[in-house]
Parts: sequence; C-alpha cells; structure tokens
Amino acid sequence: MTESKRETERKYEPSSPGVDGLPDLSGAGPVASVTAAGVEELDAVYHDTADLRLAGSSATLRRRTGGPDAGWHLKLPLTGDTREEMRAPLSDDVPEALRELLLSRTRGARLRPVVRIRSTRAVRHLRDAEGAVLAELSFDEVRADSLLPGGGRAEWREVELELADGVRAELLDTVEKRFRKKGITRADSPSKFVRALRDTGAAAEGAQKSAHAASTAPGSPGRYVLAYLEQQVATLVALDPAARRDLPDGVHRMRVTCRRLRSCLRSYRSVLDRRVTDPVRAELKWLAGELGVARDQEVLRERLGAGLAGLPGDLVLGPAAARLRVWDVSRGDESRAHVREALSSDRYLRLLDALDGLLRQPPLRAGAAGKPARTMAKAVLKEYDRLAGHVEHALGLPPGPSRDAALHQARKEAKKVRYAAEVARPVLGKPVKRLGKRTKAVQQLLGDHQDSVVAQETLRELAVTAHAAGETSFTWGVLLGQERAGARAREEELPSVWRTASDPALRSALAQ
Repeated sequence: MTESKRETERKYEPSSPGVDGLPDLSGAGPVASVTAAGVEELDAVYHDTADLRLAGSSATLRRRTGGPDAGWHLKLPLTGDTREEMRAPLSDDVPEALRELLLSRTRGARLRPVVRIRSTRAVRHLRDAEGAVLAELSFDEVRADSLLPGGGRAEWREVELELADGVRAELLDTVEKRFRKKGITRADSPSKFVRALRDTGAAAEGAQKSAHAASTAPGSPGRYVLAYLEQQVATLVALDPAARRDLPDGVHRMRVTCRRLRSCLRSYRSVLDRRVTDPVRAELKWLAGELGVARDQEVLRERLGAGLAGLPGDLVLGPAAARLRVWDVSRGDESRAHVREALSSDRYLRLLDALDGLLRQPPLRAGAAGKPARTMAKAVLKEYDRLAGHVEHALGLPPGPSRDAALHQARKEAKKVRYAAEVARPVLGKPVKRLGKRTKAVQQLLGDHQDSVVAQETLRELAVTAHAAGETSFTWGVLLGQERAGARAREEELPSVWRTASDPALRSALAQ
C-alpha cells in the first residue's frame, strides 16, 4: 500500500558550519516564530539501474530509516520546486507498487543499491502567529558513500526548506532573500542523490544527450522537429505513473502526447524518413487506442452525469442516477484494467525504446537541413489543406451518420494542423500561432459534436437496459433529445467558425 503527497522545497548551501549560522527568520512574511523540533539521524540507501536511468530522469527511489517517515520513498518531478512523493512501508525489496510506477523509466531493468546517504538533521519549524507550521527548515550534515564499483565518499552540509501543505510558494522567495543576505545560496544539485553520485565519482549516464544538438545544425528544421519530439517523449514517460494510478486527466494527457508525436512524425516527413517513423507511428496509434478506452469512458461519465444533474426534478423518473452509477462502475473498472495491462506490456516498453532510438539516431532527410521557414510552413499548410477538404466534404453531406463520420474525421485533421503548428511556432511566430488558435476552435466544436454523437448511442443503450429491467426509460429519452439538439446546433455553428479559421489572409501570411 502506498501513500502520496506533494512536497515543495528548496535546497541551499550554508555559509557557516552550524545551524547557528542561519539567519533569524522571524518576521519573514507570515513567519512569527521559529521553534526547534529536535535532531534526527537518517540513513537512506538509494536504488537505481546499472546505468542510472532514474538519476537521468530526475527521479529518486530510496529506502530510509530514522525520522518520522521511515520507509520506501519514490520522488518524481512535477514543476518548479514541487515533486510528488509516494511512500511505502519498510521492506527488504523494492515494493512492487513503486517498481511498477518506474517502469517507463527503467524499462524493466533491475533496480539495485547505488549510494548510501546518512544525515544528521537539525529541524526547525517556521510558525505563523497562531502557531501553525508554515514550513520545515532542516540543517543537514551529510555523508554519502557510493555503492558502485570504484566509488568514493563525500561529505557536505545543506539546508532544506520544505513548505507545509497549503502554504503559498511565495514564502520560499521571502525566506530566500534572508538567506542571500547571510551568504546562503541555492544548491546547484536538485537532490542529495544527484550530488552524491557526482561527488562520489559516479555520473548519471542514463541522462540522454539531446539528439537535435548532436545531429542537426542550429536553426535548422531538423533541430526544431527533434527538439519537439524529445520534449514529447519526455512528457510521455513522465505521465506514465499518473496514468497507471488513474489520476485526474493522466490518461487523457498521455493520449494527447501520443497524438502529438504521431502528428509530428506524419507532418514532417520531409525531415524524418517515414520508412523508419511509420512503424513507430503505428505503435503510437496502438497505445493511443488502448488509452482511449479509459478516456472515452471518462468523457462519457462526466457528460452524462452533468446532463442528468441539470434536469429538473420532475423529468428524472425512476432510479436513473443509480443506473448511471452501475453502468460507470462496470465499464470504468474494465477500462482502467485495460490501461494498466497495456502499460505493463512488452509492446509498450518496446515502443518507448523505439522512441529513444529515434532520438539517438534520427533518420534525417534532406529537408532537415533546408530553409526552416519554408519547410515548416509547407508542412503546416499541407495539413491545413487536408483539413479544408474534409470540412467542405462534411458540410456538403445531409445530416445523418455519414455526415457525423465526416465531421469526426475533420476533427482529427484539425488536431493535426494544431500539432504541426506547435512544432513550427518557434520559426513562424504569430501567423502560425493564430492559425493554431482558430483551428482549435474548429476542433473543439467538432469535438463537442462527436461527444454528443457517442452520448446518444450510450443513452439509447441505457434506455433499452432500463426498459428491460422494468424501469421507465423516459429520462434517458429526454437526455437523448437534448444531445441530438446539441449536435444539430454544433453543425449549424460550423460554417461560421470555419470561415474564421479559413481566412485567406492568414494562409497567405504563412505561405510568404
């Protein structure tokens, strides 16, 4: 069983050997007093793969004894000074739950002890006027011993400032001003683990060198495309734990990242050889499809739940809310299991390895060294012209299933335009940014239309199931009618939204 929390902290290099060298922080923003909280003896053994893949991806895994939170700790980076920490009880081996959350980083490689860090920690609590703890200030005397062959030992002092839950991050800046006046500066290592590896003679070999810096010229199309791909691959790996834990929006964001990668590889075939990238695109399509089972269920649940909650009481007949919950539980458990199975498969790990290989040895074509504005604009406009053809085709069809399918395809094409524009934004600037924004409006409208089409089919199924159980299907019919009217309204809006997105002047600005 694991627990999770977010921690926001900064590390500093103290200018004097003892805790008495720290500045008086009373009166620093909301800090009214500073109280001693004792001394702790902490002993942590950090685990990683043989090639230090966790260190290379800013993740840490340790088994720590001493202090109030003894156990296994997995820390994953979020944004800025914030990380997510997952804890599991003490055991001899790495807990399976934590091992699974690291699979996108380790790819199944064995985790082993790599460094031992022992700290003598003097703790102070920063409190407000009511006595509530705002932050914990720790002065650490650190001894690190490498557990790798030929590794050495290192010692240093550091100060940690960790905010209590719910405290605004501005307190970090306020305290840091006091620190600077005393000559206390921000540490140059993000964690004790990274510093220990460095100071004991090890290195984070798992950190991937930037492919675009090694194989392409600055300012070239290849440099921009590979930089985008590298960012998206890192995002895919980082989102894996959130998707496994079914955190809000985790599966959705991971699925969108798959689409961004696929679209980039398709749109910029003049830069990267499709004989190499097409098999990768096929596997990204598979992964997005596996993730889509859970995401589609999530969207439907929220849509149907909101529709039911918005009905007047006299239109809700029978056990509609209970039936919707039963439907969601039965479908939801299955879809979540589907995601976990996909993310634990060898096929998924092979895809991640293939993406890494693509970055290490990019299959560059002549277009990678071409004129950036011309190459990028051509790719964006090619996707835009495909979108235009699909929208015009859909608008020419009569209402019905064929038009619904055509509008859904147009929505997919709109996404490809947006993602191609994202890659080109550093080169083409405001014109392509405007195009992306207007295309997004088309995509969102068509997305709402498609969600309505799917909801209608589900509502029909719920109505049939309710009727078979002897319940009234009246409420489901009301909701179906609302969805049908909403879909028609989106179709009527489309010509106007499309006229804005298809502004000839905007296209001309990109073509110049």
